[in-house]
Amino acid sequence: MTMRFPDNFLWGAALSAYQTEGNNIHSDWWQWEKENLKEPSGPACRHYELYEQDFALAETLNLKALRLSLEWSRIEPQEGRFNLEELQHYKQVIQSLRRHHLEPIITLHHFSNPLWFAQKGGWLNKRAPFYFVRYVEKAVKELAHQVHFWITLNEPLVYVYYSYILGIWPPQKSSLHKAKKALNNLIKAHLDSFRAIKRIYQQGALSSPRISIAKHLRGFIPVSRNPYWRMNAHLKDCLFNFWLLNKLAHLRALDFLGINYYTAEFLPSSLLKGEGLKNLSSLGWVIYPQALLDLLLRSRRYNLDVFILENGIATCDENLREKFILSHLKVLYEAIQRGVKILGYLYWSLMDNFEWDKGFSPRFGLIEVDYRTYARRPRPSSLRYSLICQQNQI
Repeated sequence: MTMRFPDNFLWGAALSAYQTEGNNIHSDWWQWEKENLKEPSGPACRHYELYEQDFALAETLNLKALRLSLEWSRIEPQEGRFNLEELQHYKQVIQSLRRHHLEPIITLHHFSNPLWFAQKGGWLNKRAPFYFVRYVEKAVKELAHQVHFWITLNEPLVYVYYSYILGIWPPQKSSLHKAKKALNNLIKAHLDSFRAIKRIYQQGALSSPRISIAKHLRGFIPVSRNPYWRMNAHLKDCLFNFWLLNKLAHLRALDFLGINYYTAEFLPSSLLKGEGLKNLSSLGWVIYPQALLDLLLRSRRYNLDVFILENGIATCDENLREKFILSHLKVLYEAIQRGVKILGYLYWSLMDNFEWDKGFSPRFGLIEVDYRTYARRPRPSSLRYSLICQQNQI
């Protein structure tokens, strides 16, 4: 059976600045890594210098879109002082995307912050939304003519969970009170940025942009009939998956649903000692595309287009990567047939990169990076994905 996707479907991949550029010396992560990681980011993938080569490879793979982020700490390395050379760099990066026929999907915050911002309390500072929107306005005014899709925040709940609840990412706080405060500031930052970006486009007589967040969704599957585990799964689903989307949709602060999906959590996991836990990524994440179908079908309530902004697997097994991609694309096709309007699919990630506190060992890339020479080599699974992108069908 041939599964044909809608015309103008945006096939692509994603990456982030901090994870690939290298030498982001003004970031809170750069400072934190020196004291906490055996494998700091350092030059990362040298994407800052080699972006033209990376985009050329993306074009040869028949990709139509590429999501990337701006590094706030490069653009505003000191409070209130904007580096015009760095803004010009990102302008050239986006122009390069256009030359390689890649639709830019631009993220404004992907976990990392300027060091000065962190030293002021980061997302706990009541003026955090003001600082963020000031940067957003500066960047968007420079780049608006070349960008239609903006992502204000990448996975805000994940960021708050790792930074302010578990406390394993900078600033390493572990407090529900602080987590709530940070989340409220992030929400305000999105709302204010959403309005500011719309205003900039209106003042410039530009066609209205499409703005969203990248919301990480996860399947929560009860595998016990015990009411406790069923309620546990239900609450996690409501709070983690849909609470924030409900709030932002109610406030009309989403032009589409930006979704990141990787895995499902089975509750309790102790019941899956055998067959159920064999299908794993190298990070131990269960591969379960069926949960994505359920999430997509339930997303119809918002009456918004959906854009899969991240979906990928960390593995060195190319057969497994290809099966992962195909199984999730088949789910997307079924969702489309059942009325979900999906704009596109971005694999995470275009190339191997620095996976935050886990270092360089997880291999997510369609393109392999040799960290000794920085040579790039498309993996076999990328060729199968390339054919799907070219033919717009499975």
